Amino acid sequence: MAQPDTNRPIEKRAFRVNDAAEAYGWSRSTLYKMMKAGTLRTVKIGGRRLIPRDVLEALISERSQ
Repeated sequence: MAQPDTNRPIEKRAFRVNDAAEAYGWSRSTLYKMMKAGTLRTVKIGGRRLIPRDVLEALISERSQ
């Protein structure tokens, strides 16, 4: 059985709001406004609200065109 590569950092597939704000350089309030307006899709797992990475990447692509 192959050993996992322990030197490679694990990429997050979804972010909490605070983590997304830090990773993508947006304010928390901006993210919450987009969530409320329906322009930012989120998922709720347990008590945590998560923003999928692909949603954030798509948002960047849309806004850069």
